[in-house]
Amino acid sequence: MNAINAAAAQPSALDNLIRQAIQDAGGWLGFDRFMALALYAPELGYYSNQRRKFGLMPGGKDGGSDFVTAPELSPLFGRALAAQVGQALQATSTSEVWEFGAGTGALAEQILKALDAQGQQLRRYNIVDLSGSLRQRQAERLQAWGDKLRWLDQLPEAFDGVVLGNEVLDAMPVQLLAFDGRVWAERGVTLDESSGRFAFADRPSAARPPVDDFLHFAPGTVTEIHPQAEAFVRTLAERLRRGAVFLIDYGFPEAEYYHPQRAGGTLMCHHEHRADADPLVLLGQKDITAHINFSGIALAGQDAGLSVLGYTNQANFLFNCGLVGLLEAADLTERVMAHKLIAEHEMGELFKVIGFATGEGFDAIGFAAGDRSHTL
Repeated sequence: MNAINAAAAQPSALDNLIRQAIQDAGGWLGFDRFMALALYAPELGYYSNQRRKFGLMPGGKDGGSDFVTAPELSPLFGRALAAQVGQALQATSTSEVWEFGAGTGALAEQILKALDAQGQQLRRYNIVDLSGSLRQRQAERLQAWGDKLRWLDQLPEAFDGVVLGNEVLDAMPVQLLAFDGRVWAERGVTLDESSGRFAFADRPSAARPPVDDFLHFAPGTVTEIHPQAEAFVRTLAERLRRGAVFLIDYGFPEAEYYHPQRAGGTLMCHHEHRADADPLVLLGQKDITAHINFSGIALAGQDAGLSVLGYTNQANFLFNCGLVGLLEAADLTERVMAHKLIAEHEMGELFKVIGFATGEGFDAIGFAAGDRSHTL
């Protein structure tokens, strides 16, 4: 029996929790609710349990990992990003950084070191993170800046500063929509009567992709909409009195996201550095993500009163923030690892950066060349 079948045959505590949630909901649970439980159920969900998530390898002396993020790949990522953070702090006359989902603390460490080198008088570095196990790792890694650190479970009602979110939006629960050639339905999760395993099931819904012409969707199309990610951006806009926001993630503008050839959607899972498209097994043991519709994110921020500073791919953004100079001073090993941040077939093109600011905004250096805001 392989690992997936074994997991299905022996329900975990998280499996049982979700089974009960399905029963309580009348036998059908929206995928967004299913995804929220699978990722964030206290002590059981993927981001709430003790499983190691971040790292370069699936196994080894560190216990293995499921995926690697840009700060773990190269410290030059955070050092380049810090140039934008430093400019934003000065342009907005603020002195605090707010990082969401700080992971191992690698990005925070890189930015704090770089801001110290810039001579920035940072008052506080705030980390908003729901994972208790990751908080402990962050505190150990960042103890040199203990007097500036603060952890929060949620944003205050009002705050100032520069907000950072690296691979945060993709982990926010999405709604799944399915098209049969005539009408759209919302895809949720139910229990298969014969096997007792989780299964997809569709039901009528008024939810639609943000596209006017549905005729270009082929029968059988499955895609996502992102109400929670967009609500997150609106919340930032409502509570940020003065400051800027920089969000980095993989995704596309609306026209590419809902392209007819992307008929299977973007939902993906990550387990031991392998990707698969089945979120219904190995619950709590693998990440569940979806790419971002950056047009929706931009509109959410703009409609809530923020100015869009720019939108570009990660490679352009890092080059604009001085990565070339950092590469010139790096050794060969550092250059090889940093190349993955900008290579088109790695993270350079798929990952995008969008920036917002309160008020009229400012000329953010990260979007000085290669701004693609016109594609949103």
